[in-house]
Amino acid sequence: MTHDHPATILLVEDDAGLRELIREELEDAGHTVIEAADVPSARERLRTETPALVISDLRLPGEDGLQLLASARQQPLPPGFIIITAFGTVEQAVEALKQGADDFLTKPLQLDHLRLAVARTLERRELRRELARYRDMLGNGDFHGLLGRSPVMRELFEQIRRIAGANGPVLVLGESGVGKELVARALHAESDRRDGPFVAMNCAGIPAELLESELFGHSAGAFTGAQRARKGLFAEAEGGTLLLDEVGEMPPEMQSKLLRILQDGRMRPVGENRERRVDVRIIAATNRDLEADIDAGSFRADLFYRLETFALSVPPLREREDDIDLLAAHFVARFAGASHSPVRGITLEAIECLRAYDFPGNVRELSNAIERAVAFCRGTEIGVADLPARIREGAKRQGVAVPAAPGEGPPVLVPAGQLPPLREVEQRYVRHVLERMNNNKRRAAQVLGIGRRTLYRYLEEGGG
Repeated sequence: MTHDHPATILLVEDDAGLRELIREELEDAGHTVIEAADVPSARERLRTETPALVISDLRLPGEDGLQLLASARQQPLPPGFIIITAFGTVEQAVEALKQGADDFLTKPLQLDHLRLAVARTLERRELRRELARYRDMLGNGDFHGLLGRSPVMRELFEQIRRIAGANGPVLVLGESGVGKELVARALHAESDRRDGPFVAMNCAGIPAELLESELFGHSAGAFTGAQRARKGLFAEAEGGTLLLDEVGEMPPEMQSKLLRILQDGRMRPVGENRERRVDVRIIAATNRDLEADIDAGSFRADLFYRLETFALSVPPLREREDDIDLLAAHFVARFAGASHSPVRGITLEAIECLRAYDFPGNVRELSNAIERAVAFCRGTEIGVADLPARIREGAKRQGVAVPAAPGEGPPVLVPAGQLPPLREVEQRYVRHVLERMNNNKRRAAQVLGIGRRTLYRYLEEGGG
């Protein structure tokens, strides 16, 4: 075996001698081995641990290895699985592989065969994991809760994947409502710390005098009211990730203590004399211009330069117009499902209205708008009239023809002699949509809900 890709491996074998032999071989290769002698204890290991690979005897006391395989397949990301047995037959091998095993080895065990099987199975599992990541990014547009298919979001997803493997602090920048906490959670989920805790704290939501205790903890009697010792958020995030949201609001005295932790990995709880080492990755997020705050003297320059070792900028919604359709559909499904509403979709006219609006409140504002629209919609599709007035007015300012909501504006009466034929109205509207789509016939046909051949026929009849 090589030491290239050390992994955690669950070894399930009731023969203590063979279990020791395999464990030593795996540990010599740099792997971490956890052990079990039967299926119930192996299931408990699967519940509390996340091994990349399970190596299990087929015949075990009570339940067998195939039953353990079925349990392992229920994991969110199933571990690789190798079956070992002294009673190997073609039928057993085929059955194990049918049920999802990656390999099948027979006793007496050949260690060189084991080495090859482990390396091959771990590589196959990593490929499955990579495929799942790309499906997240390119398939349904969902990347650890972040939604987007636009080029700027795909680039952000790729940056997250690259940065996640490092261990230094990350600074997430972006306007309010863009989803900075979701970016932090995606970084955590993509990192080697994914099995550790993710802890988030809003620095602006805690009084300055309580912030130190909240972060570092305190001993009993450290200050008035501290009747019992309390571990802080750094201790809660041990082995995982701590998000410090609105880090620009952190008081100067706390900034220096945060810098100390970033530099040497040590902290001191309030009221204690001893420092403690902490193993936490820090992600800081802010919508402030920290460089302007440095010039104003409210943010430490050395802390800023340490935090921006890895910096991510989350694009505002107005720079990812192509994602509005996906986000709107997602929010419709979420809020309609939660409220048992009959709403099942959103009209193309409403989507066009949303795409023309600037969304200063970003994704959060879009979410709130769709939640309101689901509540007010009387049919099965959200229309323009169901959207908030500010969005309709904003779209109007961009030149989008927005129909008035019920009760808005006086009726417009047209003399009978000036009423155009229906076909002429249709042709006018087709040309209007084509112009709005910058002469992109494919997109115009999608907005109109017709095929491109039908679109061409309209244009030919109207001389377009």
